[in-house]
Amino acid sequence: MPKKKIAKIDLKDAIIDGMLEKKAHKVTVLDLRKLKTSMADYFIICHAPSDKQVNAIADSVEDTVRKKTGEKPWHVEGRELGEWILLDYFDVVVHVFKEEKRDFYGIEELWSDAEITELG
Repeated sequence: MPKKKIAKIDLKDAIIDGMLEKKAHKVTVLDLRKLKTSMADYFIICHAPSDKQVNAIADSVEDTVRKKTGEKPWHVEGRELGEWILLDYFDVVVHVFKEEKRDFYGIEELWSDAEITELG
């Protein structure tokens, strides 16, 4: 009897699933692979209106990625304040912002030469 193939979910998709699970706003994927100055393949960015939701989204991303891919972030920053949490999965860097911090830092504008996909 042939073995069943189990589809392994892509890290990007698992991150996005974790964000959407907690109602992240304006999920955006920046494909940095064609840029010579990039330190990662992708940035995945979203925001939320409160620090509690920012933390909930970051927790959901970590849990979803661990369950679906078995991966853990290499580095995490910003949990203390909950205004901008960065989850570094080496090739994919996740930015979960409080809305006004996202507007202030303008990551999409800084990396405007990347291929940008907005998911909503």
